[in-house]
Amino acid sequence: MEREILEVLESYNEYLGKIPFGSEYIANNLREDNIAEALQAISNFSEGVIWITEANKLLNAGGVNAEMDIDKIKEFFIEINEGLENKDYLLVADLFEYEIATFFSESKQVTLNI
Repeated sequence: MEREILEVLESYNEYLGKIPFGSEYIANNLREDNIAEALQAISNFSEGVIWITEANKLLNAGGVNAEMDIDKIKEFFIEINEGLENKDYLLVADLFEYEIATFFSESKQVTLNI
């Protein structure tokens, strides 16, 4: 079990570090009117963030203190969906650049206290 926790922990931290860069990539593509590319990246972002929230739950269940504001992530998804439905790509770009990238940049890497 400990090995599985370590593997999840390593992947969790690795992906957590990549999210801010992916958020910037999405924002830039939206601003440059590369909508199809941005939408594909948003889809990948969504899958990754869903995975990271599940991994967060697994880590916490395994006794690892993985603090993350899951409710804030849900709010991001709502705002992204509303912006995309309204085709307000600049709003979505700002959300990714200023809120999502910042949120994940400030999220703490998780360590094991062995």
